[in-house]
Amino acid sequence: MSKLRCDISISLDGCVAGPNQSVENPLGEGGERLHDWVVQLAAWRQAHGLEGGEVNESARIVEESRENIGAGVMGRNMFGPVGGGPWGDEQWTGWWGDDPPYHYPVFVLTHHPRDPVEMQGGTTFHFVTDGIESALEQARDAAGGKDVMLWGGAQAVNQYLAAGFLNVLELHVVPVLLGDGARFFDNLGDAEVQLEQVRAVEAPGVTHLKYRVVT
Repeated sequence: MSKLRCDISISLDGCVAGPNQSVENPLGEGGERLHDWVVQLAAWRQAHGLEGGEVNESARIVEESRENIGAGVMGRNMFGPVGGGPWGDEQWTGWWGDDPPYHYPVFVLTHHPRDPVEMQGGTTFHFVTDGIESALEQARDAAGGKDVMLWGGAQAVNQYLAAGFLNVLELHVVPVLLGDGARFFDNLGDAEVQLEQVRAVEAPGVTHLKYRVVT
C-alpha cells in the first residue's frame, strides 16, 4: 500500500505558522521565515518556474520529497482562505495562482461541498466533506500505487497523526521562535504516537529530521 507522508517546516517552539493568519499574511506573523531555507534553493525555484538558486545539503531533501508522489491531501485552512466558511461565489482557487506546484490531484478537507477545480499543470483540487479517512482513501485511489503527500496545515496533520494514518514524517526545523500560532503535535488526545528517527541532516538555516511513525 502507498505511504502517507508529511514534509513540513516547523519553528523551534513547535509552530508551522505564526499568529494572526490572514488573507494578506497566510503564514501569520513571522511565518514566512520558516521557508527562507527552501525558497533560495535551485530545486524549489525551478519547480516554481524561476531561475537560479543555491545548491546545498537541502537540495537532495527537497528533490527526494517530490519522488513517488501521486496525490496530496491538505486541510481547508491551507487551501484557504483563512477563516474557512462557505465558498460563496467559488472564485477562490488557492494561494498559488493558475499553476499550483502540485501537478497531481489534491484532496482538500472541508465542511462545505464544492465541485472539483481543475487548474493548469495537472493539479485538480477535490473537496472532501466526509472526513480524513475518506480523503485519504480517495487520494490513494488517485495516486495509482504511488505515495500520498499530506501538505498540512497543523490541524490536518495532527488529525492524521492521532488517527494512526501517517507513515512518514519529515520536519524541517528552523531556528526561529514564533511564540504562538499553528502548533504541531497539539490536540492529539489519547493517541500514543511513537516515532523512529530515520535520519538527521544539517543544512544552512535548517535541520532536516525524518521519522517513521511506528504503528
